[in-house]
Amino acid sequence: MNSTREDQRAPLPDSEEHRELPVRPVTEVEGLDELLEHCLPSFGGAYLRRLWQLLDAAVGEGVPLTLAVAGPVTASGQHHTWLCPLLDTGWFMLVSTTDAVCYHDGHRSLADAREHPFFEVPIAGDDRRLREEQVIRITDIGFDEQVLLSQDRFLTACLRGEEFQRRMTGTQMRQLLGQHYARLERAHDVREGLLALCTRKAIPVFVGAPSDGSVFLNSMKLWALREACGDAYAFELDLHGEVFESCAYHLWGLRESDTRALGTLILGGGVPKNFNLQPEPALSQILGLEDISGFLYDIQITPAPVTDGSLSSCPPSEAVTWGKVDPRHHTRTCESVPGDYSMLMPIVTRALLEKRARLERRAAEIGLDALAEERPEARGYLRERAGYRLFERREELCERLREAVRERADTLRGDGS
Repeated sequence: MNSTREDQRAPLPDSEEHRELPVRPVTEVEGLDELLEHCLPSFGGAYLRRLWQLLDAAVGEGVPLTLAVAGPVTASGQHHTWLCPLLDTGWFMLVSTTDAVCYHDGHRSLADAREHPFFEVPIAGDDRRLREEQVIRITDIGFDEQVLLSQDRFLTACLRGEEFQRRMTGTQMRQLLGQHYARLERAHDVREGLLALCTRKAIPVFVGAPSDGSVFLNSMKLWALREACGDAYAFELDLHGEVFESCAYHLWGLRESDTRALGTLILGGGVPKNFNLQPEPALSQILGLEDISGFLYDIQITPAPVTDGSLSSCPPSEAVTWGKVDPRHHTRTCESVPGDYSMLMPIVTRALLEKRARLERRAAEIGLDALAEERPEARGYLRERAGYRLFERREELCERLREAVRERADTLRGDGS
């Protein structure tokens, strides 16, 4: 996997080239990956096929991937069904999400969680009755309000802990929080959650709008007690440091990773998407570094119509104009799928994992080197499951970026004219 951006294979032909529709009966394929490749010839199905082909190519080339995910992916339990299995592959270098995702991630590990299970509720039901019953609704998910109160008590206790009483980036805070969640999950024998997994694999978790969620609201409570009553509380988020850290990881991907290129999978939109894409303009436009490219692969699923003018809906081709996506390859390596990721990602994730399992079995038979001659994508699929563990290299990579800033200090200071 020592290829560079220029010599990477293109998974799809240029848009002006004709390509025969893949039409194979579903009775003649084995596995979901073959179904996605050969049995979705047109219309909405073709969008899903192209999504699959690009993810398959990015994984097969060993490109480090970032993941941006918006929406209540933890409250809905989707982290247990497909998100954590996807992140556990080692293919993803960082995650960009919301404070709410981190907050709801802890619910199922609480001591009284089994007394307050999540359940289905009708979307068009009687919300006034649910409120009277102290039931919280998220679309078709219901749970007792007591879950939130228990989560708040737990977070308050965590944030009062000695390890939090300092200034730190959000990634540092979420690694610590992941340790606490993991401890509860082991104690109460529940599945590993999102933050616990990211802590175990040293995957940095970024939140571009940290004050827009209840983890921060609990910190605000402790801050208010400090301001009003003099209580001891020294936790403080270093937002500058968090953005700088994201830039350091992006720079690593472009200059030090095996592929010298990055890919991104964007699920939903909003702040997680924007934060995930902003290291390129931060490095090139703001810090003035040269030879900073956007993402080689940009694959997104969004229900937002492109005509609404929002960041959530804009396609990768628009991001090319901002420098966030590589302009040399975007017609072949980018796709925006109009859809709901909760419908599509379980299928796509399963297909990716099925293909990896088949490659693992074949590698056990003939060896990875021989398999790579037969199936070049094997090295990317079978890269180390431990992953990139970038959080463990956080200070080292940030120092390299600080050195680049020092070299350009005079230019960056400017005179404001």
